[in-house]
Amino acid sequence: MAIFSGSAERTEQLRQAAFKLKMEFHEQDEYGMIGLLRDFQLFDKGGRKEITNLMTQSSQLMEDRFHVFDYKYTVSTGKSAHTFRQTVLFVNSKNLSMPEMLLKPEHFFNKIGAWLGIQQDIDFEEHTVFSDNYLLQGEDETRVRRTMDQEEVIRLFTIEKDWYLESVGFFMIFYQHGRLIEPNEIKHLHQRGMLLFDSFKEEPL
Repeated sequence: MAIFSGSAERTEQLRQAAFKLKMEFHEQDEYGMIGLLRDFQLFDKGGRKEITNLMTQSSQLMEDRFHVFDYKYTVSTGKSAHTFRQTVLFVNSKNLSMPEMLLKPEHFFNKIGAWLGIQQDIDFEEHTVFSDNYLLQGEDETRVRRTMDQEEVIRLFTIEKDWYLESVGFFMIFYQHGRLIEPNEIKHLHQRGMLLFDSFKEEPL
């Protein structure tokens, strides 16, 4: 079980992970990054939102910025409240031109909604395992298909389940809802994020 995002032990372990990845480390969101993320569904939920254990890495010309952080928010329902904690990878890059898109695990009621035509689900007939596992949505279906229909991207989400991917313009986030990634797995999260970024970024003319 992951150590809670606010614990001193997790903070120190993530500080060491950041050092190994040559990333800057900040215990708190000193730069107001949460303001950049308001258009994503994840950051539109609940209240008492907080980013901690922020790791940051920039390319030489500052065009590409990669961030990994713990994010928590609380949803209140009547007399009870539940706090969700997850580790998020966030890419902010001028080399991205992403459609407004949401990819998330597909559950039974999503399948029923898609079958009834009341919920969008963009499927790929040639990638049935991927399409069975994930719900893919976006207003510009043609652009979403062109973005996602790449061998490395499809393979990643076919092999690995329960990931969320949200994107719009220069921004992309990648996470597992309600899951704090263990410090010794941060390197692998970073590698997955880099694979996606390399697949999605626009090649220079």
